[in-house]
Formats: sequence, C-alpha cells, structure tokens
Amino acid sequence: MTVDDRFRVRESGAVGPVPPTYTVTPSPDGTLVEGPDGGRLLIARTTPGPLPGVPPVEAPAGRSGYASAPPQQVDMVVVDAAQRPETIGELRRAGVIGVTTAVVAVGGDHRVRSPEEFARRARLWGALVPSDGSDMSCPPSVWPEPRPQGPHRTLVTGGARSGKSTEAEVRLLAEPRVVYAATGPCPDPAQDPEWAGRVQQHVERRPWWWHTEETSDLAALLLRARGAVLVDCLGTWLAAAMDRHGMWADEVPAEAEETLEAEVRALLEAWRGTRAYVVAVTNEVGSGVVPATRAGRLFRDHLGRLNQWVGAESEDVVLAAAGRVVELP
Repeated sequence: MTVDDRFRVRESGAVGPVPPTYTVTPSPDGTLVEGPDGGRLLIARTTPGPLPGVPPVEAPAGRSGYASAPPQQVDMVVVDAAQRPETIGELRRAGVIGVTTAVVAVGGDHRVRSPEEFARRARLWGALVPSDGSDMSCPPSVWPEPRPQGPHRTLVTGGARSGKSTEAEVRLLAEPRVVYAATGPCPDPAQDPEWAGRVQQHVERRPWWWHTEETSDLAALLLRARGAVLVDCLGTWLAAAMDRHGMWADEVPAEAEETLEAEVRALLEAWRGTRAYVVAVTNEVGSGVVPATRAGRLFRDHLGRLNQWVGAESEDVVLAAAGRVVELP
C-alpha cells in the first residue's frame, strides 16, 4: 500500500526510501508506520505471532477504553483477513487493537467466495472493507459498524457437515477472549477413534488463545462467563442430559421428563441472563427421516423444542447448509 503518496510499505517493510518525517519499524506484530502527525499505522503480519504469557489487555474497571489506551495501541491496522483473520483477535488480545483503532480487512479475493461474503465476515469482526484503489485517512473518516459484544446471543443451526461449527468459529476469530464450551463426551482414541479424530480436527483449527472447558453444566458457565463463549453443541448437551436421567433406556424413569425439563429451564434462564457474547451450535434434526427408535424420536422432539426456545431468546439465528449461511429473520 502507498502512504500519503510518498512511499510504499508492505508486511515485510518499506519499499524504497522512507521520507525523513516518517518512521517504518519492524515489530512482532508486523510493520509499524508512524507519520509526522503522530498517526500510527500497522501492516499486520500474516503469520502466527509470539505466544505472550500474559492475560488479555483490558481496560481497568470503571474506566473508559478511550482513556486507558496502552502504549502499543495503534490508530489503524491493515489485516489480510482472508489469509489469517484470527490475527485481529490476537492483536486485540495484545492491546494493539483498542477501542479507537480502525481495523481494515483486505484480501477479499478468490480465497473467499464473494465480496459480499468477505464483507459479512468483516462486519462480524468489526472491520472495514475498502474498495480496491481507495484512499483512507488514518484514523479513517468512516468507521466500521460495531461488532457484536456481550450480552449478545447467536444460534447457529444446521445438519451434519453443513458448516455450522465453522461458521460459529468464524464469528469469534476476532475476539480477544474466548471460552470454547465442549459438551460432547471426552474422546477415547482406543474405544472410538472416529470420534477422537473429529474432536482433534476441531482442536487443531481453534486459535491458540481460546480456552476449552469440557462441561455439561452450561448454565453455570453462561452465568459466570465474560468475553465470548462458543458452545458446541446443544445437541450433545441434550444427549448427555437425557443419559443422566435414564431417557435412553428401554424403561424410562417416571420422573425423567420432569427432571430434564428442570435442566432445560435452567439453561434457558442462563442463556437469557448471560453477560457474554455467546455463539451456540445446534443440530437441525427435524428435516430427515423419522427416527426408528423411541429414544431417537424423543431426542428429536426435545432438541426441536430446545432449538425453538433458544432461538426465541437470541439476537441472531442463522442456518448453515452446504457451507453457506442464511440469516433467519
């Protein structure tokens, strides 16, 4: 990119001589450009950065983020968000991107299927998408729409291999603090190598700073959580809850429906009252064949109702199908 029509700069540094009133400095986060007016522009790296041993930078309690900018914060960051969008989350975590930092997402080429899809993702990350050849001031005259922040609830539903988990992960890549709530059974490669392989694939594609909690107590997690939470998924949570109450057995205990309903009510109360930005994945089980077993039909009916109730308490509900996403009104 060209800076003030004076010189060019890229991730690796300046291209050609730098005017004396500017400085171009390599950093672990990319290339930092400082102008004569004190403006600070970062061309973000496209590779993983160092793993800091400190918690995310956050504004002290009771103080505005505008008044507590750390010294590493810059005015504008240019990120190749097609190659490595999680860089935005890393830089927010490190305090390089703050409340007053403009995030500019570039790279909307063949790596993303359409300009519209790239712009949709950028809005979720709180980033601007400039058109090719456009001029931008630092800081810009036009700011991106605010990204979702807690309390905010999103439900992502879809069938098997529809892309629903990937969509949920994409939505939180730019967040500096994420708890991944894994509700499925702990993988045992010896007993179930296929399930263990699926879990490992999910683990490997998560950003390094995401914290995983394997839990069936979603209500407690949602009530105490701050930052962002990804729940994957409501279907496995319900399956485990039904198992706890003996509902997969041939002879279901008389009190099973009542005790399961109490757990569901507690989850809905926590979902409604959470202070976090939560994205939950669920299974769309009502579009296939009628299950052949009583327990299967019971699970389908309970999950269908749970999806309706959670969807009714959500700001956003999206349907994933064939790797595409449809916003449900």
